Amino acid sequence: MDRFQGYAALVTGGAQGIGAAVVRRLRWEGARVVVADVDEEAARKTFDGVGGVRVVRCDVGDADSVAAAVAFARDAFGRLDVLVNNAFAPDLAEDTEGEWREQWDVTLMGAVRCARAAMPLLAAAGGRGAVVNIGSVNSEAYFGNHAYSAAKAGLASFTRTLAGEAAPHGVRVNQVTPGTIATRGWQDRQEQLTALAERVYPLGRVGTPDDIAGAVAFLASADAAWVTGTTLRVDGGLLAVNTHFGEVLGEF
Repeated sequence: MDRFQGYAALVTGGAQGIGAAVVRRLRWEGARVVVADVDEEAARKTFDGVGGVRVVRCDVGDADSVAAAVAFARDAFGRLDVLVNNAFAPDLAEDTEGEWREQWDVTLMGAVRCARAAMPLLAAAGGRGAVVNIGSVNSEAYFGNHAYSAAKAGLASFTRTLAGEAAPHGVRVNQVTPGTIATRGWQDRQEQLTALAERVYPLGRVGTPDDIAGAVAFLASADAAWVTGTTLRVDGGLLAVNTHFGEVLGEF
């Protein structure tokens, strides 16, 4: 596939998990990609020897770092067509105001900073500029992690409002909303993943990073040229079907 031939993309939090899968998918479809991650060493290990992929350290919690990463992409490839906001704060106790602020500063404001810095380049991309934010089902229902959920809900709202602001400039803004994805954070909880797959997810499995990467590629591509301001759930039916409700009814 070559939907992104001639495109340049910037993916935050691209060193591993969903971000790394997005980088690989965009590259496979022809894009040149900058991986922007606070863990530069991990990103370099992941993409060592992969042509068309460049790595830059980026802390999305710092506006200067974000501006430098966007400038790096511009200097490396001469343009920027796609921004994927995937970076988020790691698991926090969420017991203090400081931990709440950190979650919001990275997960929500990090995307805001990246979009602001990248928008002039995206607007100059000849109508193919696109922002894809990575949200979460936590923004739509209760699954714990209050600060993370609130930050992702803010990101969903930001997706819609930025879509309206960016549309006159030929830039589309959308969001992918994943359910449970089998990433490194779940590596020591296989029993929980199995239980979720069997009892919670209507499609009978949890997601993979590639499931999300495919949705990101669609929303970033010309195949979604008339799609903006939308949220695409990639959640195995979690939010649409209440599996436990049906199980309880089946017991009587």
